[in-house]
Amino acid sequence: MGESVAIIGAGIGGLTSAALLAARGFRVTVLEKEPSVGGKAREVVIDGARVAGGPTVFTMRDVFDSVFEECGGALDDYVRIERAEVIARHAWDASATLDLFADPEASEAAIGDFAGAKEAAAYRAFRSEARRIFEVLDEPFLRGDSASTPFPMMRRIGPWRIGDTMAMRPFDNFWKAIGGHFKDPRLQQLFGRYSTYCGSDPFRAPATLMLIAHTEAKGVWLIDGGIHALAKALAELATVAGATIRTGVRVAQVLTENARASGVRLTNGETVPADTVICNADPAALAKGKFGDYSARSVANMPDAKRSLSALVWFAHTQTSGFDLQHHNVFFSPDYPREFREIASGRPPSNPTVYLCAQDRSAHVGPAAARAADARERIQMIVNAPPNGDSHSYSPEEIETCNRAMRQTLRRCGLELEDPMPHHLATPQEWERLFPATGGALYGRASHGWAASFQRQGPRTKIQGLYCAGGGTHPSAGVPMAALSGQLAAKVICEDRASMRRYHPVATRGGMSTRSAKTGSTA
Repeated sequence: MGESVAIIGAGIGGLTSAALLAARGFRVTVLEKEPSVGGKAREVVIDGARVAGGPTVFTMRDVFDSVFEECGGALDDYVRIERAEVIARHAWDASATLDLFADPEASEAAIGDFAGAKEAAAYRAFRSEARRIFEVLDEPFLRGDSASTPFPMMRRIGPWRIGDTMAMRPFDNFWKAIGGHFKDPRLQQLFGRYSTYCGSDPFRAPATLMLIAHTEAKGVWLIDGGIHALAKALAELATVAGATIRTGVRVAQVLTENARASGVRLTNGETVPADTVICNADPAALAKGKFGDYSARSVANMPDAKRSLSALVWFAHTQTSGFDLQHHNVFFSPDYPREFREIASGRPPSNPTVYLCAQDRSAHVGPAAARAADARERIQMIVNAPPNGDSHSYSPEEIETCNRAMRQTLRRCGLELEDPMPHHLATPQEWERLFPATGGALYGRASHGWAASFQRQGPRTKIQGLYCAGGGTHPSAGVPMAALSGQLAAKVICEDRASMRRYHPVATRGGMSTRSAKTGSTA
């Protein structure tokens, strides 16, 4: 039998580690406090409809293809997936809309029609710079180990490539860099919004985050059932490889013996012994003692001021009218600087930007498909909010104000929602309950300032045998980044175990690798 691993949390990072380690011969047990897997990639039942919650944009498919391949499977065998031809539809008012496409030449033409030939040329230059930043950072940083300073990464890039190092633009402001490309304020908003993908304020983030635009331009994929279906696919992949996944069980304490992690204790008193423990919760939960006083010393405590954005999230099953929705839609605020000033002051935005995921809109059920006039569809809407869920409770009056503000933005752009609308609104307070010690911050540490990305918690902690994975850890937040963190945790665990002579190396592949017979949706 292989070494034993206990994983706290069944988010994307934890499930990725579970599948890879089980395929390499480890005895893996995943412990999830919620009734189902997925972490932030959850599912909410509204009006009898299953609405996928959490992250919605699926990029960097190659990351997941490699995970499934290493475990003897194929992503397409587990989920129904298709490439989105329209990356997203953007609106500023009822007469100003702009689509970005999977085909970059189509996007360039659309921008030219929308804002003129100079802005189309600016998009071409912006796309080139975003690609270069991504290519410089992909292997040494995004897929590499973490460090508290950039110097190890710079050594990996190589001192002879100083041009590439400077191309990352770590000391330049993101918003100013966007303004250096685009003069149309609407395009500044559109491309400035990419910083929010990792929970960061576009007016405080480094220009390096332009790389996020390239990950989306490389391809956006639509999964039937949303990212929650991907989480279930990873759970099945891990189970086929031999992992055990237990839901509805809460970990109370990380156990240690001789200053080394030795397992976990559940809130019901049960002990789960393990040679290695992976914490797939936010590192703040460790630092603030949510898993015991001793394990609190395993990671640095992040100041609350460094938290990423939280969100107001509406899960709804509703009729829509007036605006031709795509799968991904963004309805912009008329005053972007004010929106983020209000969030920084601890208030939800009074005139917010609204992201809307229309989950039933895809190639096989698209905007042009015939649908009954009174048909309801599943949607998730996201408005950025302050991460103060541990210090502020939204009153019914404040919630109603947020509802009105959200509807006002949509109405200005020509979209009407059923009223009253079957829905559930999750506030930062609910995110704090689901992800303790975060204040509802959904992305870990905000990427504000040049050094922030190097200050995220890496896979190794100060306690031997205790590791971290997930969207709050290195390399960043987001679905592919969480998976990369899970890959990295599995990698360093194998390296660390192989280097300890009193244990048998387990870096060779093992376990079951039978491909799932399931095809189609896992939703």
